[in-house]
Amino acid sequence: MADTSIGTPEQLRDPNYTPPLVKAVPLGVQHVMAMFVSNVTPAIIVCGAAGFGFGSNSPDFPQMIYMIQMSMFFAGLATLIQTIGLGPVGAKLPIVQGTSFAFIPIMIPLVQNQGVEAIAVLMGGVVVGGLFHAVLGLFIGKIRFALPPLVTGLVVTMIGLALVKVGIQYAAGGVPAIGTEEYGSLQNWSVALIVIFVTLGLKFFARGMLSVSAVLIGLLVGYAVAYFMGMVNFGNVGSAATVALPNPFHFGIEFTTAAIIGFCLMSFVSAVETVGDVSGITKGGAGREATDKEIQGATFADGLGTAVSGLFGALPNTSFSQNVGLIAMTGVMSRHVVTIGAIFLILCGLIPKVGAVIATVPIEVLGGGVIVMFGMVVAAGVSMLSDVNWNRRNMVIFAIALSLGLGLQLEPGALQYLPDTLKVLATSGILPAALIAIVLNLILPEDLAAEATEEVSGGMAGHGEGSLPKD
Repeated sequence: MADTSIGTPEQLRDPNYTPPLVKAVPLGVQHVMAMFVSNVTPAIIVCGAAGFGFGSNSPDFPQMIYMIQMSMFFAGLATLIQTIGLGPVGAKLPIVQGTSFAFIPIMIPLVQNQGVEAIAVLMGGVVVGGLFHAVLGLFIGKIRFALPPLVTGLVVTMIGLALVKVGIQYAAGGVPAIGTEEYGSLQNWSVALIVIFVTLGLKFFARGMLSVSAVLIGLLVGYAVAYFMGMVNFGNVGSAATVALPNPFHFGIEFTTAAIIGFCLMSFVSAVETVGDVSGITKGGAGREATDKEIQGATFADGLGTAVSGLFGALPNTSFSQNVGLIAMTGVMSRHVVTIGAIFLILCGLIPKVGAVIATVPIEVLGGGVIVMFGMVVAAGVSMLSDVNWNRRNMVIFAIALSLGLGLQLEPGALQYLPDTLKVLATSGILPAALIAIVLNLILPEDLAAEATEEVSGGMAGHGEGSLPKD
């Protein structure tokens, strides 16, 4: 419910309205709190997969702190582009940008156990994928037909299913601990479960900012418990710089076919997700449909923000759906409120000590948080699938796409004879599932479902009460 003390109902629905600063600042910080954990988690996961993240004892561990720092800085910069606009770039709406989870299943095979050197390949994919994403803005409205809820729901569900394993590994102690007595210990799971229980308690039994920030507060409680259990190490905080600027080509840049194809294909899905978020903001905050100009500007900003991020060592950016829900909950449509949040993120990104403090969070604490977050990704996909008309045609499309996609994800060794590029793309599971679902949805006519329904109805009609089969 909207707080009318902030402004009149008409003002609250106006993106150009600026509430009094005493209320606008807390609202802006609230947007940051809602997305903060989700924004820095992809960097932690990717660095961990590459081998210089939590628990690795790698000399390159400070590189993860830099990537966390850039995740904050460029999320803030991309959000500013959305709220303020640069000519046709930016929707000039209260859209919060952040590091995308969607690309993680594509990135992990590209860097798995290859060290910091492999990040250059990611950056090449991020830059090209971002430019491709921006180009999609020219005709995004004309290609939405290829991604109905059957396809988008499947893709989002697959993304969540690909990530839940990471959450369990983190809660148990992290990949470096696998095979040791520490992995899966009662202490590790106790800390992770505390985070989960606190998060759920706040989400369902608290209101307002406590509910919105449930994951963040759950992590803080888990962090406090871990501190008293001697699991927190502040060694890197003291050595981190007070202020540092983004460094161009920090990880280098390298262009490979697998990375470019993977990032471009996922950008296609991310662009449609952004269209949905823009529509959600205008409907929830202003009670109207998004204009073509707003959708196009948002897509341009999504792509441009991602491409620039890649030049400085950050991961792909996208609009954050949890903040769409926050706008609907507060009823405050002001883009200037989100601008304040963006400035706060940029300031955090310029202070490496913030990234160093985040890096002190024990992996078991983070595990509890990401189990909740990744589960919510799966739930969001299932929610999207609830809009599907589950006739025989759609069930077959979903069954084939899910079986092959999830199967390849679970058993990557089945593709050992494929060329390396195709192997990387296929073992993510998401791209094969999406491609199968899109192609089948386009080539299988809708009348197949109608004919199947008629056959069933006709068969049932032929069995009246007096013609039931005898035992």
